[in-house]
Amino acid sequence: MDIKQLRYFSTIAEEGQITRAAKKLHMAQPPLSYQLKSLEDELGVLLMERNGKNMELTEAGEILYRRAKELLHQLDDTITEVKEVGQGIKGILSIGSVKTCFAYIPERIRQFREQYPKVRFRLYEGDSFRLAQNLRNREIELAIVRLPLDLHDFSLLMLPADHFVVISSKHWPVSPKMRIQELKHIPLILLHRVSGVGLYELVIDTCRKHGFEPNVVCQGPDAAMLLSLARAGVGVALLPKSTLCSFPLTDLKISEFEDCKIESESAVIWLKNRRLSKAARQFLQTFEYEYMAPVFE
Repeated sequence: MDIKQLRYFSTIAEEGQITRAAKKLHMAQPPLSYQLKSLEDELGVLLMERNGKNMELTEAGEILYRRAKELLHQLDDTITEVKEVGQGIKGILSIGSVKTCFAYIPERIRQFREQYPKVRFRLYEGDSFRLAQNLRNREIELAIVRLPLDLHDFSLLMLPADHFVVISSKHWPVSPKMRIQELKHIPLILLHRVSGVGLYELVIDTCRKHGFEPNVVCQGPDAAMLLSLARAGVGVALLPKSTLCSFPLTDLKISEFEDCKIESESAVIWLKNRRLSKAARQFLQTFEYEYMAPVFE
């Protein structure tokens, strides 16, 4: 068994078909089928079973696939580490951010590139659940997310807490200082994740603790959409205040709560079992230096 065979096997497992796997690997189908058969003969077990046009992992195949992915990731990390020793900090750094935390990114990238001009950035956007999946799939190295989130697979660096504000059309009759009970009869526009618990539930729970059921007329995963709806007078949006740094506030007004504080926590997260590139480690340090934030495993 060698690394090439493990890559072939992993690709077949992920693609579910010899034909698709061969196309992805830029090779002919017969040699790929031969490699799978050779691997099975060497191990003395059936790794995949044919189900119509698809290939499905056996129990033994599942075990080998998990171990193969771990070994291949370790190999890729080792190659990156060895190259960095001779080449310094360069290459592409892939990071993700929820839109409500994007204000952390632009100035930080500008300053980072002044110090490390050979580093290029690839940015991903999505809600916290989706960015966590991007990290698990190794499509990105770091992500700035809103909590709560299942953090079992991740290390994290906490960022400062952020309180919610009310954003409304300039024509909406709300005062700069509001009591939360005033939301009782106001149509609300809230952020809602694709999956899992997040800011939506935080707002709903706070309203219920103050004795009323909020009137949510629209929910969605995109802060820009919510602000557009608020600007059009559909209702008022509730968002973490730092979100507003990333969007134009033309024809909008901001109100603060005077009798309660709805706070959102955010963090930079990364995979526990992944060795970060030198560029990612240096970028992470920009948060540590600015906020003196502890890192949690």
